[in-house]
Amino acid sequence: MLTAPLDTPAASPEDASDAALLRQSLSQPERFAALFDRHSDEIYRYVARRLGPETAEDVVAETFLTAFRKRGRYDLARPDSRPWLYGIATNLVRAHRRTEVRRNRALARSTEREAAESFDERSAARVTAEQLQPRLAAVLAQLSAADRDLLLLIAWADLTYEEAAQALGVPMGTVRSRLHRVRKKLRRALGGGNPMATNEESLA
Repeated sequence: MLTAPLDTPAASPEDASDAALLRQSLSQPERFAALFDRHSDEIYRYVARRLGPETAEDVVAETFLTAFRKRGRYDLARPDSRPWLYGIATNLVRAHRRTEVRRNRALARSTEREAAESFDERSAARVTAEQLQPRLAAVLAQLSAADRDLLLLIAWADLTYEEAAQALGVPMGTVRSRLHRVRKKLRRALGGGNPMATNEESLA
């Protein structure tokens, strides 16, 4: 179970925006704990899918520690801090690039399939996802770090193009052109499957 990087209680109203929490935290640091409570599980799931659970907790803790240190530079015109947090997490994931590539290569070699459910109980999407997983992992391992970061922010973190651009600090045009190129590459590798689906079943 993840614990907040600050030993302070979350004391912000539930309806406060992320920007409001960050603004308040400049004079009341304990307010930052509410931001951790709000987004840490989501950031953890994203990092764990990329690096595995063994590394994810440390990366998430470092993500929020970095966010706390840099909160004075946050653009308060943006009410949702998720793109900012994902950007920090993605930068930290890059430091573990070899771990991620090894993980994807291991998944690509895996031929095991869970047999807990019968075929009748599985959706067609789930069956397709299980069949595609080793090939998808192999392709992810071959992508450049920049292309992999962008693809997974869209597909696994479910960010919009604009949010992904914010997270990576690149123009929207760069996001669109890069995704177009990556999509074509993935479609060829996956035999025409939809590599840009944003739900768990399509890119599990």
